Amino acid sequence: MKMGKATNLFGSFFFLVCLSIEFSLVVRGQNRTTIPVNVGVVLDDLDSPNTKVWLSCINLGLSDFYTSRGSSTTRLALGIRDSREDVVDAAAAALDLIKNDQVQAILGPKSSTQANFVIELGDKAQVPIISFSATSPSLTSIRSPYFFRAAQNDSSQVKAISAVVQAFGWREAVPIYIDNEYGQGIIPYLVDVLQEVQARVPYRSAIPPEATDDQLVAELYKLMTMQTRVFIVHLLSSLGSRLFAKAQEMDMMDGDYVWIMASGMTNHLTTMNASVINSLQGALGVRTYVPQTKELVDFRARWKSQFQKDNPTIIDAELDVRALWAYDAAFALAMAVENVGTKNFGFEKANASTNSSTDLEYFGVSQNGPELCQSLSSTNFRGLSGDFSFVDGQLQNSVFELVNVIGNGAKTIGFWKPQGGLEKKLNLTNTNGPYSTSKSNLAPILWPGDSPSVPKGWEIPTNGKRLRVGVPVIDVFAEFVKVVPGPSTNTTEVFGFCIDVFNAAMAGLPYAVAYDFIPFAKPDGSSAGSYDDLVQQVFLGNFDALAADTTIRANRSLYVDFTLPYTESGVVMVVPMKDGKSNAWIFLKPLTGDLWLASLCFFIFIGFAVWVLEHRINEEFRGPPSHQIGTSFWFSFSTMVFAQREKVVSNLARFVVIVWVFVVLILTQSYTASLTSLLTVKQLQPTFSNLGDLIKNKEYIGYSEGSFVRELLIQKGVDPNKLRPYKSSDECHEFLTNRSENGGIAAAIDETPNMKLFLAKYCSKYTMIGPIFKTDGFGFVFPKGSPLVPDVSRAILNVTEGDVMKEIENKWFAGNATCLDTKPTISDSNSIGLDSFWGLFLIAGVSSSLSLIIFAATFCYRHWHMVMTTGASAWKRIKVMLRIFDQKDLSSHTFRKTGSQDGNYMYNAGSIATCVEASPNNNSTRPPSPPSPESIGHSNHTNPNSPFFREGILPVVVGQEYPEM
Repeated sequence: MKMGKATNLFGSFFFLVCLSIEFSLVVRGQNRTTIPVNVGVVLDDLDSPNTKVWLSCINLGLSDFYTSRGSSTTRLALGIRDSREDVVDAAAAALDLIKNDQVQAILGPKSSTQANFVIELGDKAQVPIISFSATSPSLTSIRSPYFFRAAQNDSSQVKAISAVVQAFGWREAVPIYIDNEYGQGIIPYLVDVLQEVQARVPYRSAIPPEATDDQLVAELYKLMTMQTRVFIVHLLSSLGSRLFAKAQEMDMMDGDYVWIMASGMTNHLTTMNASVINSLQGALGVRTYVPQTKELVDFRARWKSQFQKDNPTIIDAELDVRALWAYDAAFALAMAVENVGTKNFGFEKANASTNSSTDLEYFGVSQNGPELCQSLSSTNFRGLSGDFSFVDGQLQNSVFELVNVIGNGAKTIGFWKPQGGLEKKLNLTNTNGPYSTSKSNLAPILWPGDSPSVPKGWEIPTNGKRLRVGVPVIDVFAEFVKVVPGPSTNTTEVFGFCIDVFNAAMAGLPYAVAYDFIPFAKPDGSSAGSYDDLVQQVFLGNFDALAADTTIRANRSLYVDFTLPYTESGVVMVVPMKDGKSNAWIFLKPLTGDLWLASLCFFIFIGFAVWVLEHRINEEFRGPPSHQIGTSFWFSFSTMVFAQREKVVSNLARFVVIVWVFVVLILTQSYTASLTSLLTVKQLQPTFSNLGDLIKNKEYIGYSEGSFVRELLIQKGVDPNKLRPYKSSDECHEFLTNRSENGGIAAAIDETPNMKLFLAKYCSKYTMIGPIFKTDGFGFVFPKGSPLVPDVSRAILNVTEGDVMKEIENKWFAGNATCLDTKPTISDSNSIGLDSFWGLFLIAGVSSSLSLIIFAATFCYRHWHMVMTTGASAWKRIKVMLRIFDQKDLSSHTFRKTGSQDGNYMYNAGSIATCVEASPNNNSTRPPSPPSPESIGHSNHTNPNSPFFREGILPVVVGQEYPEM
């Protein structure tokens, strides 16, 4: 009980002590003297609601800083100037603040154009310029150490815009920007990132800052006459609101158009009135992402109450991101000044000869400017707009929010991060994921005109223009393209395979495209040039497309775009046929040289293998060396006609022979079939088989008139004087018939479709070789970057994969299909190669080698003890083994059935053999004497422990010699 009273008494005493300490600190703080630091503020139109909002945020930023840091020793004193939305007035205001008020820093000015001049003054006076509204990337190029941008650089949003363009596959986009420092600064960055995602910028719409409504309407009408329907708007909110209002009046806010607003407009959506929002329905926007923190919510409530009290006449004022940047900029400046300390914030006076407040030549230099810049660079805190810090004078905050204007406001459809690209839900912790530009990462979008369908991003112009589709009048192969004058003087009819495919592809588009075929001809109706000239007309803009048998080539693709090919590819050579001459060595042609060599090697190897396996146990493979070699080769090669008479008694040899006979059977049957084909089928051969022979023999070569083949052949070394153009397939046939010596040609070189059509008429006289050059086939031509190319390519795929292409081919080539299919083809060689038999040879080789290994292992195992007991050198041991191998294996069943047939001795493996040990040094050729009966019982060879006795492999035949091995 006493302890509890003591505790309560101690607690009361501690509370009184803390209260007294706090009171003393408050009294001391009230008596502390603070140092005022002059700071300038340069803004446009101080009476406008936006400017009043920004000023209120600046004042609240300073108030919050000093409230949170009651011990601060400095106080910023604001000197506010009105720039009157003029560059000269902004510079004059800044000069007045620097010279007369000796400000240590300037907040502002508002616009990028004004900032360009004010930064120069700040750099000269060493006064930091902190702008929370000048966002043009061009200001970065000034590289002044005294310029701090407390706002996002406009260039940081261009990748977010290009990600949206790439996500929906739009191939073109037109930027609409204000024609001043603010608008022009972003354009180079925007064009670069669009080109990275394969999106062209065919036109740049520059709007004057003071554009009238009539000027806006004229520019919008110009945009309507273009194909592109994707517009990126980078305007000030006031000018952009007028532009969208006029676009709505001109029905340009429907489902065919795409409007993407840059942050300059999107950041002000919360401050726009209802009529402006109504004109923006369906537009997309990119705006700075501001985290919705508790501090921001509390500040918004405090600011709303204070602003309404100070400005009772302004109703429904709202904060935008620039107001938050103004708050953070003032807070950061107060922090930086406090960190510099209580130094003398003065100016070093310059020699002045005048008292003019706008003298540009004589004003002082801030003594603490460099220290204040260093302090600003190291400032880092969590502001209302997010993390606030400067890197090289630029605010670091690069997350953007993507919105869709619907109803009375903007709906968030996703986010964009530099590390991850598009995200439906923002995840700031994941910075290592893959970069995404998929539209699946965006929420559903309601496009202009309340359409849920994604606009294709382009449209045929509304001024009634029809596509001018060029066609050639070079009718070498009229089945592809044919131009015929119509009954009227000014009309023509165009038909052919290419024309039908083009019409089918255009009819398959999901939208209607009006077009006219325009012949590429002179006034007299003749051709106006080659196919290269025709392609150049598309590049020059004289034609909107080209429907012809135009080959897709790399050099042409530099100037125009091709659709996917709709025919076969390649350049081939057509030459006359000749009958093959009789050949005395035709029997060698069925097999290639490597197969002949491989077969010979295997015949020898199989003979050797059978000899090794049969030599000790088969009388057929014994005898003099020449007899054994002859027998082995005879046995092996006789299997080729299955005429071998020698019997094989070893199971291993039988296994080898069975496998080899199977190989020989297949080899001989294939040889017979190939030789029969060569002897019975009429061999038609081309007169020339490659381009090199034509060049070497200086033969004339034909090509289709107007084709690129002429230049291609010249590049390959063909003499231009040896090239002859033909104007029709009949003329080509005539040239080939006459040959080079009679004013004709030795070969015609053209593209595969053309030559197939030619051979359809003359398939029995000529043959096609190649392709000798690679090309990508025929394709339709459009201007570079034309949005029609991907859609027409998809339509071509539908045509070629369906029945439509078969119907078109039957229409133009039906009468020639059978001839093309039945024409004999000429190949380089009908011989059978080793690649067709290497598997069989592998089996035969493995089986034979395995049998030899098994035999060798068994033989060595049986006789190894005989070799080891000799005690001789390694070479003598090898000679003993070879001597043993050369003698008969008496233990074999082939020698156990009968004895010796020479009339001297009869014995078998089970009897006691009489053996004579040949002396290694005995060179006498005298036959040994018959052994006596007494010596039989005492001979070393009859010793049961003798290895020769145990093996029974050295029979003694009276009268025979035993030559040394």
